[in-house]
Amino acid sequence: MRNFSETILALYGETGQKWLDTLPTLLSRYAGRWNLTLEAPFKNLSYNYVAPVRHFDGSSAVIKIGFPNDELRSKIAALRHFDGQGMVRLLNADEENCVMLLERISPGETLWEMEDEQATAHLLAVMPKLWKPYQGDYPFKKVGDWGCGFSHLRKRYDGGTGNLDAVLVDIAENIFFELLASSDEPVLLHGDLHHDNVLSTEQRSYLAIDPKGILGEPCYEIGAFLRNPLPALLEKENPRKLMRRRVDMIVEHLGFDRQRVTGWGFSQAVLSAIWCDEDGVDFAEMAIMVARILKDIL
Repeated sequence: MRNFSETILALYGETGQKWLDTLPTLLSRYAGRWNLTLEAPFKNLSYNYVAPVRHFDGSSAVIKIGFPNDELRSKIAALRHFDGQGMVRLLNADEENCVMLLERISPGETLWEMEDEQATAHLLAVMPKLWKPYQGDYPFKKVGDWGCGFSHLRKRYDGGTGNLDAVLVDIAENIFFELLASSDEPVLLHGDLHHDNVLSTEQRSYLAIDPKGILGEPCYEIGAFLRNPLPALLEKENPRKLMRRRVDMIVEHLGFDRQRVTGWGFSQAVLSAIWCDEDGVDFAEMAIMVARILKDIL
């Protein structure tokens, strides 16, 4: 697994190295601007530098800074929209340099190790707190924009699908765009709401973190949750039974149509495999295995 610096260099090359060289100066600048004391960064940094900080009054927060890009600017706009409702609160930000000051969530335990039915219940409690129409003017991407991954795959392989099952891709693409055409009114979605992106608070409630921000119908949100966590999901004693129970709970608690739930889950799992293939990430095969489970219960 790449460390933080290796990831930045792999993504941005020489420009990324220049940004890494300026990172200590950037951190010092924002520590001074926002009256912060910097602490050691969290372990397992990936695409962004994230570290706990202390305000001058001793209260804690988190600073997050990444190589400037539109995805991070979308996160900032999404955090402003959610405004702490079911979501970690944004305390301050600089969009140009993609720097965020966030509230510190404590104890901050994820749903990763939790028993599946309990984790599902917590996720389903957080989801509807986030969904409200977006009234601003930030150009968030739409679900249909993400669906372009299907055509990008074929373009990348001269009309083929590479190592991915062409029949499965065709079915997923058809279902994706059928669901898109019949979607309910869009709201701003988290876009990547899975077990690692929901943290526990001291009040025994849970908050979402790290939104991507995408406009789509609420039912679309369930896709990232259904295909995670990997590989742990596929290592369960009976993943198919577990998936059926998840779908039952989604339908029961959120009132979604069962076919839309399984259809979005299946098509997004295939789309996730396509993105993994594009990025050279090893999870494509596991995403396809989840897709096949969801296809079986369509």
